[in-house]
Amino acid sequence: MLVGFPPGGGTDILARVLAPRLSDYLGQPFVVENRPGATTNIASDLVAKSAPDGYTLLFTTSSLAINASLYKNLTYDALRDFAPVSVFAESPNLLVAHASAGANVKELLAQAKAKPGAMNYSSAGSGTSQHLAGELFKARTGASIAHIPYKGTAASLTAVIAGEVHFSFANVPAILGHVRNGRIRALAVLAPKRSELMPEVPTMQEAGVSDVVVPVWYALLAPAATPREIVKALNDATVRAARAPDLKQKLVEQGADPVGNTPDEFAKLLREEVAKWAEIVKISGAKAE
Repeated sequence: MLVGFPPGGGTDILARVLAPRLSDYLGQPFVVENRPGATTNIASDLVAKSAPDGYTLLFTTSSLAINASLYKNLTYDALRDFAPVSVFAESPNLLVAHASAGANVKELLAQAKAKPGAMNYSSAGSGTSQHLAGELFKARTGASIAHIPYKGTAASLTAVIAGEVHFSFANVPAILGHVRNGRIRALAVLAPKRSELMPEVPTMQEAGVSDVVVPVWYALLAPAATPREIVKALNDATVRAARAPDLKQKLVEQGADPVGNTPDEFAKLLREEVAKWAEIVKISGAKAE
């Protein structure tokens, strides 16, 4: 299972939750291998060009759909070159900040508008949902804020904790521990409703910024020509894992909601996501860096 991010981020965390359970169910060792770089494009390209035998898989996130419009010369096609297996889980992104950025979104924006271009935000890399969340946030608020891409969520959050950047966007599994121990502040949830794990954190709408809803999904895919029976076996195991009571509890504790949908449902979602993110890229003016 190739993961296009370094260890420590939400995608890597959930891949390592799923892999042992797939090993148990299917009687084969599932090894998570981090292949970071080019905003997950290296891992995606490797899997797209791998033998369609079920032994090389991609565990990825919304970046797969984002990159389809953000990058103009990709060596793979998100819709053509993969066999969707299942979405394992989903989670909202949050706006998280260093103490210097203010106690809430209103204060953060007041600072940003008082000194245009002086504030910055980090992401797990250009083309990630965190990057697009930041660009959408800028487009909706009119604030002039610089984007600083890092190599993965862990590095991005470390920069916020150290005060190297003012704020960031990150998914709940990656951020939960840092918020609970007070190392960074969660200012808003980029979702229609508050997180059950952090009910005190308002939605972005409640914080005064409309139309910044950026959920993130975590999913398993195989190369496009993988036989249907192999895809079905992988799907059955992933769905079983997502619905296992102990694993469901573990996901919830990590801030993720289990999904476990069918290959056809995931394929439909992926088509919709590619179209949605193309529109967000257009609205925000985001560019690969």
